Amino acid sequence: MTTLAVSAGQALATLEYVAATHAPAVLASSFGAEDMVLIDLIARERLPIQVFTLDTGRLPEETHSLIERTRDRYAIAIDVYVPDAQSVEQFVRREGPNAFYRSVELRERCCAIRKTEPLARALAGKGAWITGLRRAQSPTRSDITIEEFDARHGLPKFNPLADWSEDDVWGYIRAQGVPYNALHDRGYPSVGCAPCTRAVAPGEDIRAGRWWWETSEHKECGLHRRPVPIPVRATDTNESAVSP
Repeated sequence: MTTLAVSAGQALATLEYVAATHAPAVLASSFGAEDMVLIDLIARERLPIQVFTLDTGRLPEETHSLIERTRDRYAIAIDVYVPDAQSVEQFVRREGPNAFYRSVELRERCCAIRKTEPLARALAGKGAWITGLRRAQSPTRSDITIEEFDARHGLPKFNPLADWSEDDVWGYIRAQGVPYNALHDRGYPSVGCAPCTRAVAPGEDIRAGRWWWETSEHKECGLHRRPVPIPVRATDTNESAVSP
């Protein structure tokens, strides 16, 4: 048995364990390469794990195309969560459509509206959430483990690919013919919102294209890093849509 087959078997064992012991379990997918590996494993084994994604309103068309290809390929449902429209409107009116370039604070506030708040809704009432995080992805992820507890959302969090290398991910994708984002072939190892993602140069860190104008210690959107204030939904208040 190859090393990759062993790794895939271990990842599958983690998924089977989560499905059996932490129902209802969900996979939070941004449709990056790692998430496509997990979707393939879940769909092949018909595991009772729901897949959801956060459509921030700024995703590249290539990501939307992959979502549809994934639905067609695996015949699975994909739940889509979007940000609160009034919160987005208030933030854009106050700060402008591309305020995230001006400061880390504004970028984190944008991420809080477009990602953190929808994630909280997606995870409400769930038994566990599963991610495609790997330790080798960035310095901010170097200490992740296969099983963690997310105190922010009050539920277990599983990272079945925590030990995988970049070669492991792409080896699996090629061996199984897994669909992937077309931007990966254009120098985008990591894909997020269109205005916050660029291609990387040969030899650059795989996360160098995400929020490239910031230093490495800031390169998380808040979903997997220190708590970022979750905005109060605009429908619940007449004040600012974002916690100070």
